[in-house]
Formats: sequence, structure tokens, C-alpha cells
Amino acid sequence: MNYETRVAADNEAGSMVTNAGHGGTPAAGEAAPARRRNLWIAIAVLVIGAIIAAFMLSGGEEEAPFTPSAEDAATLPAVTVAVPGSGTLEGVINATGTLAARRAIPVGVVGEGGRVTQVTVDAGDWVRAGQVLAVIDRSVQNQQLGALSAQIDVAQADADLAQANLDRALQLVERGFISQADIDRLTATRDAAVARVNVARAQLGERRARNAQLNIVAPTSGLVLERMVEPGQTVGAGSGALFTIAQGGEMELLARIGENELSQLGVGISGTVTPVGTDQQFTCQIWQISPVIDETSRQGTARCALPYDRALRPGGFAGITLASGTSVATRLPESAVLSDDEGSYVYIVNAEDTVERRDVELGAISDDGIVIAGGIDGSERVVLRAGGFLAPGDRVRPVREGAAQE
Repeated sequence: MNYETRVAADNEAGSMVTNAGHGGTPAAGEAAPARRRNLWIAIAVLVIGAIIAAFMLSGGEEEAPFTPSAEDAATLPAVTVAVPGSGTLEGVINATGTLAARRAIPVGVVGEGGRVTQVTVDAGDWVRAGQVLAVIDRSVQNQQLGALSAQIDVAQADADLAQANLDRALQLVERGFISQADIDRLTATRDAAVARVNVARAQLGERRARNAQLNIVAPTSGLVLERMVEPGQTVGAGSGALFTIAQGGEMELLARIGENELSQLGVGISGTVTPVGTDQQFTCQIWQISPVIDETSRQGTARCALPYDRALRPGGFAGITLASGTSVATRLPESAVLSDDEGSYVYIVNAEDTVERRDVELGAISDDGIVIAGGIDGSERVVLRAGGFLAPGDRVRPVREGAAQE
């Protein structure tokens, strides 16, 4: 019995003694409230004891989890999240590049050059192999050709005379009028004359060949892309290219593609090319992939062959769409993907509504978004927008995309 119970009992006994001293027992109306008061006191003591016992048995270590009130949750910043999932995606690579001739052949001066008297073609013309593109003045060379031709006649006359002298000496040597030494000398004279004839003929052939090289001719059939010579111009070996010809008129697109995407392509893959400034589309095919990656841009070149068309102008800009096969992956909008010095990443919201950073590996980029090749499996709640204003560890109020915010 505690102090309060004992005091209550003493008070009750004193009351009874007092009443007895006044000559009678306590009244029933006065005893009932005292009993009820004692009952409530006993119940309160038992409840307090049970609470103390439960606290002591639990060791006082476990605390009830903190659950933010409705007012606290309302003060957290709302962010739009989505669970993107994963699926089979048709790999598409979009890139840009420059149009060019597949085989651009420069044509310059092959011979000694001279003054241009005539240019027979212009840019945009089709030419065949061996066709004359420009004519160079050859008046001096023609005079040289005549002189060399005359030298052949002179050398031939000397050779004929030397042969006649030798024939007569051979008839006289049998009679003893000519010695063998004279025969040997005449034979050598005849041989030298014949050699001079051959030299003159060779010089004439060389002059004719040089004259033939005075004309600028097309080394192959194709389309003339550039003309850089005019009549009256003096040209020579150091004049550089006078014409540029696209062999067969074939064109190509030099597509600049990222290092990761380039590894997904191969020779023979088809694509669609759209030149800037036109809605026309042309089918191309990759015929060569550059083995070198630019150290600065981290890009390589895919060369896509195109048939000739007037809309394909070398030096022009064009876009290209290439198919890179199918894959099972997650796709996110560009606004969800961030990057810094450590690479690309996204923010996700965990079960405690706390922001976490997740590094990701990027795949193909298209108008539909960015393919995530690694880092997430699509089951996470990914922050779609305003990731630049968040930091790992921030508590937020996630709102599913498309859901009404309260």
C-alpha cells in the first residue's frame, strides 16, 4: 500500500471514529464516494505500473518510426518521376555529315604546260575517259617536231652513205686493195650512223608524246565538279589541279558518329539521307567505317555511298538515319539525363522519397529519347525534370508523370 492509499485509509478511520464519538455509525451517503475514490486511485496505480514495466522490458532502445505529417509532406519540393520500364527497341542512329564525291579525282598539267587556248568543258558536265578538257598552245613544240623529223632524214642519209662505203670496201678487200683495218673502220662508221638514226627517231617520238600531253584530258569518266582554268591562262607543273572529276558521278555522305554508336554499325548497313534545305530522301549504304576516332570530339566517320542526283551537292550538309538493330533497354527523355566530369547520370527517388544519383551508360539518341544501355533496369522512379536543382540526399515529394499535383 502506498502513501496515498494509507492516508485515505487513515482519513476513513478517523471519520468513523469521529462519527462514533458523536454517538453513531457513518452514513451510507458518505462512505460510497470514499470507496469510488479509492478504486480509481488503485486503477491509476496499476496502469502506471504496467507502462513502466513495458518500458523496462523493451530496454528503451526501439523508437517509433518518424512519419511526416501532412503539413510536413506538403512543404517538400514536388518532382515529376516516372518508372520507364524496358522493352525491345528498334536501334536508330541519327547523325549529320558532309556530302562529297566518293572518288574525287584532281586533274592537272601532265606535260610541260603552256598557254591555254581553249577549255572545252565546264563544271557540271559529264565527260568520258580520254576526252580533251583543255587545249594548250603548241606552236613552238610543233616547230621542234619538224626539226626532229628533219634530223632523222639527215641521220638516215649518213647511215646510207656509210653502208655504201662499207659495201664497196668489202668488194676491194678480196683483191687486196683494202686492208682489214679499213674494213673495221668503215663498219664502225656505218654502225654509228645507224645509231644516230635511231636516236633521232626516239627524240621525235618523245616530242610527239610531249605534244600529246599538252592537252588536258579526262583520266576517267565522271562528272566535272570544279573548273579552275580559263583560256589565256599559263599553266605548268606547279599550277595544281585545273579540274576535279567525280568518278562515275558517285557521291557519299561523310557521317560523323559518336564512338559508342559507331561500334554498332557495319559495312553494308543502309540509311536514309536528307540534304539540308530539301525534303528529298535518298537511300545510302555504308561502304567504309573509319578505323580512327578523333581524340577531341570522340567521333568517327562512316562513309555512305549514294547514287548521283542533282540534289546531292558536294560540300553540302545532310542528316542521316541509320538502323542499328534491336535491343532490350530503357529509354528516357533527354531532360532526365544529366552529365558532369564523372559522366552521364540520372536521379532516382528511393522508397524513403530520398534522391539518389545513378550513373548510366548511354545508347542511341533519337527524337524519341535516349536509350539507357546500362545503370538502371527501368523499375526505378526516375526524376524526369529539374534534376539540375537536386542533390543526392534531398527529400522530395514524388509525383508520377501525368498525375495531378495537390
